[in-house]
Amino acid sequence: MRPEKPYLNPYVAGVGLGLVLLAAYVLTGRGLGASGAFGNAASEIVSVVAPGKAASNTYFQSYLSGGAPWSAWIVIEIAGVLIGGGISAWLAGRFKPGIQRGPNLKPVSRLTAAAIGGGIMGLGAVLARGCTNGQALSGGALLSVGSWAFMMAAFAGGCDRRPRRPTRGDQETRMLTGA
Repeated sequence: MRPEKPYLNPYVAGVGLGLVLLAAYVLTGRGLGASGAFGNAASEIVSVVAPGKAASNTYFQSYLSGGAPWSAWIVIEIAGVLIGGGISAWLAGRFKPGIQRGPNLKPVSRLTAAAIGGGIMGLGAVLARGCTNGQALSGGALLSVGSWAFMMAAFAGGCDRRPRRPTRGDQETRMLTGA
């Protein structure tokens, strides 16, 4: 196993991500995102399993009318993300197959919760017309008002849930409640 390397400086990583986004716009005319790949894949699967349903559904037709969904740019992008992420984790010494979970949670329960959560996130991406990556990176770069509103809400939510240092009031509460 390779020795683990330190994480990249977040400012350097941010500049790198910005340059990748710029290159994506310059080279392909498109931004970065992920949720469209799942729409392409679902459309292709439905067209094979139930061609009549796919043909009569406007959502699936929006993906199928452009040609072969498996060769869409976003599907290739996601394949590159998976391959590149695996190579990067291996080179950094962090490639450790396994299921991250708490000590009292069984693997099946963890995978079930992940699948349900992923499904809810996917539904949210469809309703929001894009995933968090597409909204924040691509939409933000295009100065989309909705994307900027999303980013502000996401950062506010993240700041609200951040760990904080105990205060004098916390200590008094513990003393009063016996916690």
